[in-house]
Order: sequence, then structure tokens, then C-alpha cells
Amino acid sequence: MARLVGIDIRATQVRAVLLRTSYKKVAIEQMLEVDLSQVATVEDAIRAVAIPLAQHSESMAVSVEGESAFIHRITLPSTALKQVEEVLPFEVEAQIPVDMDELVYDWRILARAGTGPVTVMTAAARIEQVRSKIQQLSSIVGRDPERVGVGPLPLANLSSLSPELAGPEPVAIVDLGGSRTEILILKNGEPVYARTLSRGIAGISRDAPESAAALAGELRQSFISWVNTGGAPVSVVHLVGGGAAAAGAEAYLSSELRIPVQQLPNLGFADVTPDQAASIPRFAKAIALALSLVGRGKDLDLRRGPLAYQRGYGFLKDKIPLLTGLAAGILISFGFATWAELRVLSADQEVLTKALGNLTKSVLGQETEDPEEAMNLLQLAKSREEVDPMPQLDAFDVLVEISRAVPMSMTHDIEEFDMQRGHVKVNGVVNDTQDAQQIATTLKEVKCFEDVKISKITQVINGDRQKYVLELDVKCPEEKKKTKKEKEKTTDDSAEPSE
Repeated sequence: MARLVGIDIRATQVRAVLLRTSYKKVAIEQMLEVDLSQVATVEDAIRAVAIPLAQHSESMAVSVEGESAFIHRITLPSTALKQVEEVLPFEVEAQIPVDMDELVYDWRILARAGTGPVTVMTAAARIEQVRSKIQQLSSIVGRDPERVGVGPLPLANLSSLSPELAGPEPVAIVDLGGSRTEILILKNGEPVYARTLSRGIAGISRDAPESAAALAGELRQSFISWVNTGGAPVSVVHLVGGGAAAAGAEAYLSSELRIPVQQLPNLGFADVTPDQAASIPRFAKAIALALSLVGRGKDLDLRRGPLAYQRGYGFLKDKIPLLTGLAAGILISFGFATWAELRVLSADQEVLTKALGNLTKSVLGQETEDPEEAMNLLQLAKSREEVDPMPQLDAFDVLVEISRAVPMSMTHDIEEFDMQRGHVKVNGVVNDTQDAQQIATTLKEVKCFEDVKISKITQVINGDRQKYVLELDVKCPEEKKKTKKEKEKTTDDSAEPSE
């Protein structure tokens, strides 16, 4: 759970909102507003609304006025998509009559269809102006704001609470202030067009209808400007700000713009009171600034470069009891898990030790539960009984036995001889079938030959002789293979000269 503060500083009022956010739930805890006509300075108004809320919050957000910022849509070729960060400073500098060294800027790549051109929403302001806004709030509240929005762009964060503001059709949010009007167009919930008009609702009355007509005309021109960029016409306009509650504002603007004009849709706040619900359109900018602190935010942030926010450790003071409890819980859980694992390992060791004793007794003839001693016994047994890897009968020996089975009077040819893994296959040629059967009968008497059989007999093409296929298996189960040491001893004995 987090508590976030958004502070909306205007020419005539200062508004602040404290939001409480949790999993899929946002609630308004407090909303404060001070009219500048009731205090001596802007700082006094900020102090009156910010300090009561900031002392219960983790993060704050504020914004700079749209009149003093530079907001542009910049179109780049699709080939520049991977080099946007390198190319953008030059494009921004070409749009703004201020040296880039004096500016801080942020940007956002807008969604595009297919492989078309890349459109980037950019916002820039003078470094000194943004720093002054940060220092102003820091000197009053005692800590820096984590985020600095630009003009109407923070209003885009309202789309995270309202599906009606996040649809595919362009939707406009018009913030009617006393001395200025801010316009933001959303598409799929992201800001695609923004403009600040230096004309508000101040001075509009029945006695001066031309002021209302002038404001409607500038709004109409702004929407035409959006369409000229290639965007679809705005489907609906939602009013926020102090002028949203003006009598007849919706009907008048709807008739002048020929676009449906409505109040801000329901934002789905939890446990909102009737008074808070009625004040939400007026506090929409402050609410949107607080929402920008949730995740990355959908607007742009001027706390970049030399003004990047560096979080200190002061915010941890209020969290010490919670963090201490969490640390204690983690340590207890770790200790219990370690103890349980040691118990399991101890039981496994006992079982394996007994199994080792039984195995060494049955295999090596001596029981031991010491792994090192078991390895030594195993090595000793292997050195004593290491089996000679050489087979008793190899292919050459089999050929010798076959040659012995062929009488001197018999004409016999071997066309193919194959021996693999103790299985022998011989393709031979004899004068008649009886000769082949005689050879097979003789080989059956060899003690290491099993399953001797003639699998096939055919006549040689264009000849009187007979072709046969003989198969057998080489196995000597009744004889024990000699160990290497015995073989070496036999070799040494045979090598000794006779006296």
C-alpha cells in the first residue's frame, strides 16, 4: 500500500490530493484546496495544502505550466526506431528556439500500426524553471517531488482508472481553468496531442458572450489541428477543472464544437464520499499527478538529466517498525527452514549410512559405515579381481575353428565374415548342401559356439556350387576369465628360461 500526493499549482488556486493505492484499488484519502486570494503568497497556499498531506505520504508529484513548456509531436522514419535516443535531441532542438544545454526534456514513442513512421511525443522546459519548481516545493515540504509533469500531459494517467478514456477512438480532456485552458487528446489511453490555451473561463458571462465564443473557437481550431496531423476526429470531450461545473458549459461547447461534451466518467475510486465525487472533476489534475507516481506513468517526466530524482533514506524512518517486523519474520522463517532441512538431512544420512554398511558387507565381505574406508575396500577388491578386457575368442580364433572344420578334401570359399558382440555370420560357398551341413555339425562341437545353424542355402548363379549362410554365437560361460594379474603371472612363468 502506498500513499501518493499530487499538487496542482494554478494562477488562482492550489489543489492537492492524497491517494491510497493497493492491489487493483485506489482510494481518495483527502482533498485540499486554497484560493490564492485568501493568502499572501503562493508559498503560503502550497504550505496549507501540501504539508498536511505530505507528512502521510511516500511520494509527491507536481507539474510546470503548459505556457512555459514546449510540447511537440515529432515524426521520424521507421529506420530511425533503434536510434531514437541519439536522433531526438537534434529534432527537438530544431523545434525549439532555445539551446539544448538550457533544456531538460522527456519523450515517449507513440503506438503505431505496422511499419509506418515513428511518432514521438516530446516535452521540454528550461532547466532553471523546473529546478525552481522543485526547490519551491522542497523548501516548503522538506523533500523534493519525485516527478514533474508538463502542462496537460499528466491528465493521461486518468485513463488507468477509466476504460472510457482508454478506448481506440480519440477522446479529449479539456481542463477549464480561470486564466488558461488545457487540452489533451488520448488514444488507447496514451497522450497523442496536447495544447495549452492562454484563455480560460475568467471573464465569461452573459454580458460578454464573445469571450465564450473565442474560447470555443480556439478549442475548435485545436481539434482541427489534431486532425491535420493525421488523427481521427475526436469522438467525445470530457470537461475537468474549475470550469467543468459551470452552468451550461457542456451544452454550449457541444453545440459550438459539434462534438458530445460530457463530465469526466467515473474513475472507480473505492469508498468515495458524495462530496469527494462532486469535487473529482475540479481536482482531476492533482489526481492525475498522484497517479503518475504509480509505475512509470503515462505522461512525461521532466526530472531527467541534471534534475533526475535521487531518493534518500529519510522516507525509511516511517517504515522502520514495518521493516523491522519483516526482517524478524524473515529471520524466523529462515531459522525454521534451516532447522527442518538439517533434520531431514540427518535422517537421510542415517538411512544411507546403514545402507552403506549392508552393501559393503554383502559385496565386499566386510561391513563398514565409513565412506572413505568403503572406497579403500572397493579399490582393493577391484585391484584383486580386475577382469581382463580381452575376449577369450576373437574373430581370428573363430576363423581358425572354421578352417579346422573344413576337411582338406572339401572345396570351400568364404565370401563374407562378420562378427559383432559375439554373434558370427559367415557367407560361404561349397560344392553341395552336405558340405555345408558337415561344417555346421563340426562347429557345434566347439565348446564356445552356441546356436550354430545354417540359415540359408542357395545355388550359385550360372554354377553348380551352393551358397550358404551360417550363424552362431560365441559364449564360454563355463570358463572363468583370467584376471590381469593371473595373465601377467602366466606370461612371466612362460617367459622364464628352462634350466
